[in-house]
Amino acid sequence: MDYQNRMLNELSEEARTVILKKANDILAKARSKSIPVIYIEVRGGPRTPEMEIHPGVAPKEGEVVLTKQRVGPFTTTNLNEILKKLGVDTLILFGIATQGCILTTVRCAWDMDYKLAVVSDCCANPPSEEVNRILMEKIFPDQALVITAKETLAMLAKA
Repeated sequence: MDYQNRMLNELSEEARTVILKKANDILAKARSKSIPVIYIEVRGGPRTPEMEIHPGVAPKEGEVVLTKQRVGPFTTTNLNEILKKLGVDTLILFGIATQGCILTTVRCAWDMDYKLAVVSDCCANPPSEEVNRILMEKIFPDQALVITAKETLAMLAKA
């Protein structure tokens, strides 16, 4: 979610490179296992290069890209309908702005009875890494499995 240039540009070049590689590795593994990949982007104005999904993790042809108007994707997109149609009951989440899109999505999806995993090192919260840490260590574990990209890859390899 929100792996858009504007959000990623708030990270240092080193952090951006690392998070994009890990995210891309997970996307590639999911695709190799025919696991649906759904992109969520946010739009609040005109489509500019800063608002585009970063080319390092760009959607492949045929993958769903939903544009949300609010922080979380469930209230302003048909995400739940798409997930139900695909028979999805488990979500693996990662994105930029942990205190925004990830928190909102975890809370809503958990309330809708989805099983959840949050990929901790594929999330970032540029305004405050301390908030990111607290969410990963203290808040999310009550509703989601918090795992690393390496653990996610191992889990997907078994799928």
